[in-house]
Amino acid sequence: MREPYARTVDPHVVISGSRDLPGEIYRNLRAAILDGHIVGGERLPATRELAVRLNVSRTTVATAYDRLISEGYATGRVGSGTYVEANVATRDGRPAQPRRALRPRRAWESVPLPAVFRVEHPEFDFRAGVPDARLFPYDEWRRLTARQFRSPAVGSGVYGEPAGHLGLREAIARHVGVSRGVRAVAEDIIVTNGTQQAVDIIARVLLKPRDRVAVEDPGYSPLRLLFEAIGARVTAVPVDDEGLVVNALPTQTRVVYVSPSHQFPLGMSMSLPRRRALIAWAADHDAAVVEDDYDSDFRYGAKPIEALQTLDKSGRVIYVGSFSKTMLPTLRLGFVIVPESLRIAAQSAKFLTDWHTSLPLQAALATLSTMDCLLATCGECEPRTKDDTRRSSRFSRGTSRTSWQSSRRRWAFM
Repeated sequence: MREPYARTVDPHVVISGSRDLPGEIYRNLRAAILDGHIVGGERLPATRELAVRLNVSRTTVATAYDRLISEGYATGRVGSGTYVEANVATRDGRPAQPRRALRPRRAWESVPLPAVFRVEHPEFDFRAGVPDARLFPYDEWRRLTARQFRSPAVGSGVYGEPAGHLGLREAIARHVGVSRGVRAVAEDIIVTNGTQQAVDIIARVLLKPRDRVAVEDPGYSPLRLLFEAIGARVTAVPVDDEGLVVNALPTQTRVVYVSPSHQFPLGMSMSLPRRRALIAWAADHDAAVVEDDYDSDFRYGAKPIEALQTLDKSGRVIYVGSFSKTMLPTLRLGFVIVPESLRIAAQSAKFLTDWHTSLPLQAALATLSTMDCLLATCGECEPRTKDDTRRSSRFSRGTSRTSWQSSRRRWAFM
């Protein structure tokens, strides 16, 4: 009867001397088994193969294997090889290491990971801004991504431009120009792994240690922690029913982070007078404004207030956005639109961060936009069913949803 398939492991064996070679090989393999690096049922390399790799005789390796078998750590099967015993008990705990040999900076010790990652199937899910993934066109998306892997430009295995896929950047420029009145060309856009990486790139380009950053209070806490982690002094500035209170900004602020379209978590939009006041304040105090246009694509027919970037005449506003709500958060696709004066520095920062965001995903999304399936259909649209209407109101009250279209289907998204 044929033996079931077993993975052959490639154990790391170090011989430090010329005496007791079988003993050294035995001790290396025994430690790997006890530490769980080689698990029960896995096949050890053939004696001839390991002997060639270690530059020792085959008899030396066979002697080490015989000792493992005699002590119950392995078993030999005629015509098949030597296997790790299935029921070997491993050591408790991790290998001993020097205590606190390396320590992170204090800022990183205070950054909490979201508790939701530790709960696999919560009974109640109160997370905000999570789209209904059941409405995503998975079959169409799989076809588009598969096509991109076959494309010579994307599937060739060559690194891409740090700023991102040109077709997607052009589509983003058209989208924000039409839907938000944002002035942008493809050269000003960098595709990122979500909004947080976009803000991280800008922070690295503009901030020196101990520079002051102003954020909304209450606001999106991960970005406040991001600024603190890179050494900035963060000031929480209150918001009222018109948005960020501009008069409360500290005079030495270098960067102001705001979400004027849909303030998180209170939900108001920054009024037009307050937006103009913030632009004027930034010009007077030589500061930059990071505009997170959070949820700007969602509205129920109300006329949108102009983006800060549209009102800005001096090149101080940096516009960031993502596709986490119109597509899926798991895709991790976002973008940042920078003034021309920061273009090269921001692209360099993206290059040093991770070179570029996944090109097949970018190219697939660019294909959607050129098909007029996603980016050109923002605004108020009809729900597919009454259930979709209820689902929309449950997730994003006061906002509209985006429609995903193709020549064959119409998909409604949160």
